[in-house]
This record gives sequence, structure tokens and C-alpha cells, in this order.
Amino acid sequence: MDELEWVRDLYGEPPLNPAAKTRVRKRLDARRSRRRRMPWAMPLAGAVATLAAVLLTYGVTGGADRPHDPARDAAAGRGSASGVPTAGPSAGSGRSVLLAAATTAASDPASRGAYWRVTRRTGGKTTTLWAARDGRAWITGTDAGAAPRPVTKPFTMAGRALSLRDIERLPTGTDALRRRVAALLPPGAGEGLLADAVSGLLWSKPSPPAVRAAAYRLLADLPNVRYLGQATDPTGRPGRLFAFTLDASGAQRRLVIDPVSSQVLSSSGGAGGGGGRNAPAERDEIVLAAGWTDDVPPS
Repeated sequence: MDELEWVRDLYGEPPLNPAAKTRVRKRLDARRSRRRRMPWAMPLAGAVATLAAVLLTYGVTGGADRPHDPARDAAAGRGSASGVPTAGPSAGSGRSVLLAAATTAASDPASRGAYWRVTRRTGGKTTTLWAARDGRAWITGTDAGAAPRPVTKPFTMAGRALSLRDIERLPTGTDALRRRVAALLPPGAGEGLLADAVSGLLWSKPSPPAVRAAAYRLLADLPNVRYLGQATDPTGRPGRLFAFTLDASGAQRRLVIDPVSSQVLSSSGGAGGGGGRNAPAERDEIVLAAGWTDDVPPS
């Protein structure tokens, strides 16, 4: 096999870039003409040069992600409340972004604190979910004097209640997690609802670090999860924008993720009026904070 075939075997087929391919082929032809002078060194040098050129091509085109297309990006919801894109997919491979977030999540310390607390802003209203380890839960708001409201099912997946123990015992292997989440979904649910359920493990539920890491790796393996490039969430925090179609109606979920902290910054979209009976409702949420704390809920 020639050098290009050797690189493909190692790294897979890169996106088609005719200009880069022509440049690489010219370099290889020039090196082959000099092989008679250095017969033992040139094959290795040619392969290394080809590898460098292909890696450069990946950096220019964004790896396995599709090239930037304004019309497609508009259809995918770029520029919506889910975030303002600041650079297209050429900023880096979406898969590598999600795997980097998985590595960060796996290195987080073990869960500590008396309460799981998630503060989110939906529309103009900010609320905080407090969930104790014994199963009690409350929602508090920013309204002065508003009493905490008890919540009977603080954690759900496709309408099915999950306890803290259920979440803590989720598998930490990608394939096993996929099977477990799929079993919790309605019969016939597609990969859109699977991606939506998995993404909920990243911020709305107290998933252990190993489970969050597995969820990121699973999202990286789902072909319907698309990377749309660098973005900012509605508050201006920088992150990376991902989107996936939820169901046959074409409704989408858009997530702005910070791979450095492995935190989901915002979640936008949903089924709205065109979704199916089991599809999530349309809503835009900004995740202001999520994690365990020893702070006490306001009384």
C-alpha cells in the first residue's frame, strides 16, 4: 500500500479536501523521485510528511465534522437562545471536544455534600432545585418571601422517576449505559430521545463522575449529535455548541458545553407543538450552577 493508504488505515478517511490532496500528492511525487539516493529513509519520510499533511487537513476542515455552511447552521438553530456561535466546526473535532469533557468529568472528585443543587434560569425566572440524599426535594425561587415548594419527583427520565440510588448505580461503560438508558425510554424511541436522556445525566441529575464521563463518551458515539463550533451561552460564557434532532417533527435540542469544566452551560429547544406525545416540551434553560453542597435550603 502507498503512504496515503497507510495513514487512512491508522486514522480513518479524512473529509475530502481536493486542494490539500493535490498538495500532498505533489509532495509524495517529489519525494519518490529522490528515493534512489536514500532508498532506506524516503518511505518513512514520505509517510511522516503525509501524516503531517493529513493532520493539517483535519485541522483546517474540522476532522470528521462537516464544513461550515451558513444555511445549514441557520436550520440547525445557530444564533438562537442556545448560544451565539463565534467560530464554525473548524475550531476542532466535536468528538474530541466531548471526549475531552469526558476526561475532565472522570477526574472530578467524588460527590460530597448534603444536597444536590441545580440553579437554572428559564425565561426571566430563576429557580433552584434542592435534593437531599434521603429523597426529599424542594424548589426555591428568587421571589422574596416565597416558600420552598416540595417536589415529589426531582429526577426523571422520559417521565419515569429515578431515585438518587438509581442514578448512582447507572453503568459506567458506554455500551452498558446506552442499553440501560434505552430501557428507560418509551418503546420505539429513537436516537434523538436517547441523546436527550443521556444529556440530562450531565447536569440535571446528580450523576457520579464516572457516569458523567460515560455519558459524554456515549454522546460522542451517537451519529445524530452534531458539532456546530465555538459558541457563547446567553450570558456570554464561552463553550462549544452541539445539536441533535429529537424526533420526526424535526425539533432539536441544542447544548452549549464547556469542555474545560465539563459543565453544560445552557440547554435550548425541544418538541414544542410539533413533538410527539413522549417528546420533551420546548424550553430554553441557562444552567447557572449544578453540584453538591452543604448549604441549607432556605426555609
